[in-house]
Amino acid sequence: MINFTDEKQQKRVEEMREREAEELSQILAQKYKLPYLDLSRVTIDLDALKLVPEEDAREAKLAVFQKSGKRLQVAILSPNPDPTKKIIKELEEKGFKTTLYMVSETSLERVWKRYSEVPDFVEISRGIIDVSPEKLEEFMGEAKNLDGLRSILSEATDSKKSRKISEVLEIVLAGAIASDASDIHIEPQDGDVRLRLRLDGVLHDVALLNPKTYPLLLSRIKLVSGLKLNVRDQAQDGRFSIKLKGSETEVRVSVIPEAYGESIVMRILDPKAISVPLEELGIEDRLYSILIKEIRKPNGMLLTTGPTGSGKTTALYAFLKKIHTPEVKILTIEDPIEYHLKGIIQTQVEKKRGYTFAGGLRAALRQDPDVIMVGEIRDLETAKTAMNAALTGHLVFSTLHTNNAAGTIPRLIDLGVNPSIIAPAINVAMAQRLVRKLCPDCKEKAALSEAEMQKVEKIISELPEDFPERPNAKDVQFWKAGKCEKCNNTGYKGRIGIFEAILVNEKIEGLIMNNPSETEITEAAKSQGILNMQQDGMLKVIRGITSLEELQRVVEL
Repeated sequence: MINFTDEKQQKRVEEMREREAEELSQILAQKYKLPYLDLSRVTIDLDALKLVPEEDAREAKLAVFQKSGKRLQVAILSPNPDPTKKIIKELEEKGFKTTLYMVSETSLERVWKRYSEVPDFVEISRGIIDVSPEKLEEFMGEAKNLDGLRSILSEATDSKKSRKISEVLEIVLAGAIASDASDIHIEPQDGDVRLRLRLDGVLHDVALLNPKTYPLLLSRIKLVSGLKLNVRDQAQDGRFSIKLKGSETEVRVSVIPEAYGESIVMRILDPKAISVPLEELGIEDRLYSILIKEIRKPNGMLLTTGPTGSGKTTALYAFLKKIHTPEVKILTIEDPIEYHLKGIIQTQVEKKRGYTFAGGLRAALRQDPDVIMVGEIRDLETAKTAMNAALTGHLVFSTLHTNNAAGTIPRLIDLGVNPSIIAPAINVAMAQRLVRKLCPDCKEKAALSEAEMQKVEKIISELPEDFPERPNAKDVQFWKAGKCEKCNNTGYKGRIGIFEAILVNEKIEGLIMNNPSETEITEAAKSQGILNMQQDGMLKVIRGITSLEELQRVVEL
């Protein structure tokens, strides 16, 4: 019993000493105006560690614990000793940019012990950031579906080797890319950490990560996306790129503080997902012919509206590619540039440098463009500048956040735009949503209830009088989602757009001057014979492209 008490007391004394050491480091960090860090909560990059030999690191009381390209994170006991200054100077002379952190000697001891693992560590070929394309492709072969991803994630997070944290990130990225996910969500909760992927616009639970893995994974993600490791109480945004099979994929990272830690969302901007030809967006024939005519006009504005993730940017890129020729100069102002278009001048909004949508648009007009794409109209200044450009010989494409095409006019008036310039500036206002397509390998025949059949018949009855194919709902075979490995047992694979649009003709122009409601604009536009989103979506249900259940998830019927 006496020995047990002595051991317990000794452990308590050691914990107090460690706590005092950390508190002293925090005080010194304030004195030297450097960020403080507890290295027990940070993943250690063994490839970075060996930039400075162990003997030199111990003498200089420092450790290089993270590396991303030419950026180094360096832990120091004090900035004053000559050996410390010498090592940092040598690193900077080699072209590295160093960020210094004040740490305790206990923290440094923990890191120095990791030198024993360095000889066993195999250096991997790096991509644009500290993520291995080779490893990604290897993991993609194993994580062909969500079940495969769950299996290799479980194996990686159970490993006791800390160096596996880099592989955990690579596995998550590989699984997301292999599954065609658009977003990765890592959400700490009470007792566990939830990993979710957004597939075809819908979130799916993938795995519960080990809570001990989470802080190391968070540090890794912050490092590669250029975020501050020691900032935990503020939202941060960053990005990184990876090279894979000859293409470059950008990943946008958002980290926000929440009750159990920091919530991470990584958006994958896959060029293949964004680069969709205009013919494959799912635009109905009549609207397609109208849009082709409108985008070939020398001036005016085309606005596409809808919530975040409804495919607006993809549609605008498809329009630009359709009209791009060597004779036409196209310039874009985006936030961010999601897909690089050959032969088109693309610029990216940089708020910190004062390059906003409005400022970028004013600068773009001095570049003598024929066509301008403005990523989003968010304020009065951008709206007025864009409309003036449309009135002075430029074709302008942009997006706006409204629920439907009819809401475009009231939204612009709410922003403060003079109604007298809205009508002559805008050629067409379009709204869109994305619905999931039924997996062709497992879709099943569906029998509709009486209430569902009434909804179908009502929407079909409201199709324009001159619509060429007016189907009989009772003769139609409806389909529902099944389950198979090819669609990750979701029943859906890929997405397609449903659209509506309003042409600003004389009838609509007359309404605009009287500050019309959405209902008034909708009624006035019926004579144009363009399908609304309900009708367009219902035709895709009738053709077996999607299910009635999926359509009702996206639009109100």
